[in-house]
Amino acid sequence: MELKPLVTLTYEYFFQLANAVVIFLILKHLLFKPVMAVIKAREEDIAMDIQEGKKIREEGEAFKKEYEEKVGKAEEEGRNIINSAVEAAKEKSYMIKDDAKRDAEIMKERAKREIEEERIRAMNDMKDEMSDLVILAASKVIEKEIDKDKHKELIDEFIDRTGDVV
Repeated sequence: MELKPLVTLTYEYFFQLANAVVIFLILKHLLFKPVMAVIKAREEDIAMDIQEGKKIREEGEAFKKEYEEKVGKAEEEGRNIINSAVEAAKEKSYMIKDDAKRDAEIMKERAKREIEEERIRAMNDMKDEMSDLVILAASKVIEKEIDKDKHKELIDEFIDRTGDVV
């Protein structure tokens, strides 16, 4: 048995080989270069998107940090405002209490003065009534008219002496 070669070199073989090379060059020029250009552009877009994503992420983290700082400052400021309001309320309360105490003292002093004036007025009224009663009693006893002014003077002097004792 005779062995036949697998590939025989004929003009058809060279023709097919030349066709394959030509088709490869045409496809390389028309298909591979544009496809490779699209692939390269897509790779560059992806790389830019990744860089943009990193940049946006860094900005987001910076915004988050700034936001957290502002929230912390706002909370601190809120606490300070509340503390100030509490202190102002305490101070106002103390002022109101002091004013009330002062007003009570003034009212108390006024009442004392009024009581003293009323006591003096009552004593004077009592002296006047006593002098009238003494004059009346003396006139009954003596049964004659006496000088009323002189007698009143004597009685007032007597009452003043006895009032100091009482």
